[in-house]
Amino acid sequence: DPAKSYPTILYCSGGPQGNIGQFWSYRWNLRLMASQGYIIVVPNRRGASGLGQAWKEQISRDYNGQNMKDYLSAIDALAAEPYVDENRLGCVGASYGGFSVYWLAGHHEKRFKAFISHSGIFNTEAQYLETEELWFANFDMGGPYWNVSDPVIQRSFAGSPHKFVQNWDTPILCIHGEKDFRILASQGMQAFNAAKIRGIPAELLIYPDENHWITKPQNSILWQRRFFNWLDRWLKVAE
Repeated sequence: DPAKSYPTILYCSGGPQGNIGQFWSYRWNLRLMASQGYIIVVPNRRGASGLGQAWKEQISRDYNGQNMKDYLSAIDALAAEPYVDENRLGCVGASYGGFSVYWLAGHHEKRFKAFISHSGIFNTEAQYLETEELWFANFDMGGPYWNVSDPVIQRSFAGSPHKFVQNWDTPILCIHGEKDFRILASQGMQAFNAAKIRGIPAELLIYPDENHWITKPQNSILWQRRFFNWLDRWLKVAE
C-alpha cells in the first residue's frame, strides 16, 4: 500500500564471509519476514562472498570497520523512503550477524527500536578462548588478544561489543543453543545480563538441545514465534 509506511528490519548476515541468498529456509526466512508486514533490508556489506576476493577480505581483522558503515548507510538510505517508517526500525542477525547486532546496539544512535541476536559474539576476548574453531579466530582477529605489540590485533579486540554496553538503550532478545561450540551460549548470557543490568528490556531464549543452528522442527516453530513476537511488540505498537 503506497499510502502506508512499514516497520523495517535490517538483516545482518553471518559468516562473516557468508553470501546473501534467495533460498527458502525455515530458519532465516526473508520472505516470511516480509509476509508478516516488514520491509527487509539485506545489504551485501564488505566481507560478503560473491563480489570478489578484495571485497570479501575487507572484513578480516576489521569486524567493526567499513562493513558496519555499510549497514548504517543502507538503513539510513531506506529509512528516507516514504514507505519506510523511520521510527519503527529493527535489527536482527546470527553468528557474525549476532556480533553485528551487539555492536550496533552500542553505536546506532537511536536508529533502532528492537534488536535480536542469535548465537552472536558479545565478548571477543572470551570468544577467542571458547570456540572450537580457533584457527578461524586467529585468521579473522589476527591472533591472541594478549599480543599487545600488534596494532591490528589490538584494533580487532578493541571493537568487542561488550566494551560499548554503556551506550545500550534498546530492547534486545538474545537466542542461543547450549550445544553450540562455535560460539558458546555464555556469550548470549553475558549480553542478556548486561542489558538487564542496564535496565533495558531483554529476554534470553536458550535451547538445551540445539547447536549453532536451530534445526529441530518444534524448536524452529518456537524460534519463529518468539522472533516475531519480539519484533511485533516493539515495532508494531503504532498500528
